[in-house]
Amino acid sequence: MRSTFHGLETARRALYTSQTALQTTGHNIANANTPGFSRQRVNLTTTTPWPGGGMDRPAVPGQIGTGVQAGSIQRVREGFLDMQYRSETSKFGYWDTRHTALQKMEDIVNEPSENGLSNALDRFWTSLQDLSVHPEDSGARSVVRQRGVALAETFNYTSQSLMAIQRDLQKQIDVSVKEINSITSQLNAINLQIAKVEPHGYLPNDLYDQRDNLLDRLSQLVNIKVEPVRSGGIASEIAEGKYTVKLLDDHGRDLGITLVDGHRLTNNELAISYDEETGLVDTVKFGPVGFDPKAPGNHQTLSFEDFHAVGKLKADIEAHGYLEKNGVEKGIYPKMLRDLDQMVYTFVQEFNRVHGEGWNLNDVQNGEKGNPINFFSFDGINPTVDQVKGAAFHLRVSDDIMLGGLNNIAASLRGFSGDGANALALATVKDSFLDFGGTTTTVQSFYQGVIGQMAVDTNEAARMVRTTDTLRISVDQRRESIKGVSLDEEMTNLIQFQHAYNAAARSITIVDEMLDRIINGMGVAGR
Repeated sequence: MRSTFHGLETARRALYTSQTALQTTGHNIANANTPGFSRQRVNLTTTTPWPGGGMDRPAVPGQIGTGVQAGSIQRVREGFLDMQYRSETSKFGYWDTRHTALQKMEDIVNEPSENGLSNALDRFWTSLQDLSVHPEDSGARSVVRQRGVALAETFNYTSQSLMAIQRDLQKQIDVSVKEINSITSQLNAINLQIAKVEPHGYLPNDLYDQRDNLLDRLSQLVNIKVEPVRSGGIASEIAEGKYTVKLLDDHGRDLGITLVDGHRLTNNELAISYDEETGLVDTVKFGPVGFDPKAPGNHQTLSFEDFHAVGKLKADIEAHGYLEKNGVEKGIYPKMLRDLDQMVYTFVQEFNRVHGEGWNLNDVQNGEKGNPINFFSFDGINPTVDQVKGAAFHLRVSDDIMLGGLNNIAASLRGFSGDGANALALATVKDSFLDFGGTTTTVQSFYQGVIGQMAVDTNEAARMVRTTDTLRISVDQRRESIKGVSLDEEMTNLIQFQHAYNAAARSITIVDEMLDRIINGMGVAGR
């Protein structure tokens, strides 16, 4: 037989459940502006009806409901959108970083402008043409020397600035590595906390939010995938479990690198190895916390060619430069520096050759042609056709011209003072087809090709930044429409649960009146 106070108990449960719903709604409202917060909801379930099944159950027509309870408090979130968002974030991180690196390069090259290399070359060619008209004029000779100095300094400045940005990129790589290791360490710490809470049947929603925020940050650095691992015990069916985090390549395939292990509750660290000679990235290593990258056997090593985890880290390394397995230098900045060195070496070889064929004023005065004099030289290095590295940075006007005097400029081709044919020949070096390391073209065309390729790469990166950012924002908006807090919706819920609470209280009053009628208003026995 059911209790006379059954209605009171049912109403009490409704009161408590409504209170829980009101508190959860208040929690959502309080965190409406908290970054990364996911709104929560109370999953209402009915309590066990009366009577329960069994041989001794009372003979009643059916089961009677006993009220409501808060079954669980769950985050409102969609895992598929999280996966999409992190995938787009990785692509955005890659292209945004690549675009920034290319923009810095454009700022240094500064073309077209008054201070660019093209203008310095044009002024130098013009000064040689003026010299061909006035080969005996010391003023024209002085202008040629100063324009040569300006040209060399422009090459020096461009090369030096590119190397400075390259050094900054190396620091940025190290910062990204530290951030990745810090995030994986925090993820493992959260896994440990979740492993202690979930087996007791609780849902640590705030820890879930912290973990998802860290995963969002990590996805900007490298491409990742997440594998949930159940906590065991009496964990709820909707518990999200511990996370194992692995690296993915550009096509979403597993690279076989585990950053966070949800089974063993451990995390691995990442280290970048640089080649001692070139300073470029050699390999990427993964190992347990505190591992020594130089010690053999305790880590996993990947060449950068095999490290396809798209993200900010990969873009930084590609911009800074890396070594392929065969030792070839690759990267955005190494390529630009190599092109500049190749351009300077080839140009200087041809210019000095033509200059050496001419007569300078001293030769004209002596009546015989002396030893060839180089107009340009390299300070401290001797580049060759197979090794042109550093040519742009070390380019100088030779001491024979700077210290030996203006008379050493060889403007004559036939050996008399009014002849400026060799100066004209020097001016036409710009139109000579030369071999730039396998590419035959003119100095002007080679440089335009280098600048043009840089502009194409920058525009492509800018386009991809816009595309990936649009997709990322689109997915994020869809994600926010599900997990974000809508104050209008929460206020509606407040009213709804308030009325539910009031109704439960009114139900108690009605049951009380009913009991009063039964106890005090029916019959007179016992009075």
